[in-house]
Amino acid sequence: MTVYVDILFLRELLVDGAVLLTTAWVRHTKPRPWRILGASAFGACYVVLMLYPQLSFLFTLVVKVLFSFVMVWIAFGFSSLQHYIRNIAAFYSVNFVAAGAVLGLYYLFMQGSGAMWKTLTIAGGSIQAEIKLSIFYLAAAFAIGLYVYRAVMTGRRERELVRNHMAEVKVTIGDKTYACTGLIDTGNQLYDPLTRIPVMVMEVSRWEGALPDSWIKSVREGGVDRLIADMDADSSFEWQDRLRLVPFRGVNRGSQFMLALKPDSVEVAREGQVFETSRVLIGFDGGKLAADGAYQAIIHPAMVQT
Repeated sequence: MTVYVDILFLRELLVDGAVLLTTAWVRHTKPRPWRILGASAFGACYVVLMLYPQLSFLFTLVVKVLFSFVMVWIAFGFSSLQHYIRNIAAFYSVNFVAAGAVLGLYYLFMQGSGAMWKTLTIAGGSIQAEIKLSIFYLAAAFAIGLYVYRAVMTGRRERELVRNHMAEVKVTIGDKTYACTGLIDTGNQLYDPLTRIPVMVMEVSRWEGALPDSWIKSVREGGVDRLIADMDADSSFEWQDRLRLVPFRGVNRGSQFMLALKPDSVEVAREGQVFETSRVLIGFDGGKLAADGAYQAIIHPAMVQT
């Protein structure tokens, strides 16, 4: 069998570099290019040493772990023990995901049981699997695995960010209380232009039974401006004097009106703290604020300031 050391070295250099760059992305760090190149070259040299039987002692579990620790140190440095351990954990996570993707795709596209048995060798009461991969296949499977891992990590990080800004909301009007989960959005700068009272946005579906059905329909269809005449005509509604129309400008849309309600008080509970205010308006949104239903209100940042 002929082994081309330069090709082996280059392949491992590229693979180790991809793993280290993905680790840097997961850890939100930007290491210097020469560090990534140096760590990748160190790892590639280690693989080349496999060709020398006299150095077989280098391929024990302890030495493998030590080599990986040195690779991470070369790539990211050592600022603190906690930071270094997190880099190690991220590095191994990326490696396991990439290796799992390669094995998974390899057996997924394997045709027939005969091909499966060709990769297995039974000797001495144990079963050994032999995997033969082309460079193209290895690179493709590796890239797919890293892409999936990156997508999963991005989604997880976004969900964690959302959860960190969650709060429980209670809106009180007279003897009635309406509760939901809200998201504190620092980008929400919606105020009533006349009174400068902040506006908290809530899904109108949370108010079914409290608001007239025709009003809820108008909110969902975006025809709130037509309710101005109805407000004057229908004086039997018990919260008539609490209703407001708040102008706002939507994304890629012109000026619109949002139907809002003046509550007696709103209580926001988050991380053991409770913020209560009466200086707020509840604006109604006709759709779903979160596709997964994680929250039903957008909390104005002014409501959680001490």
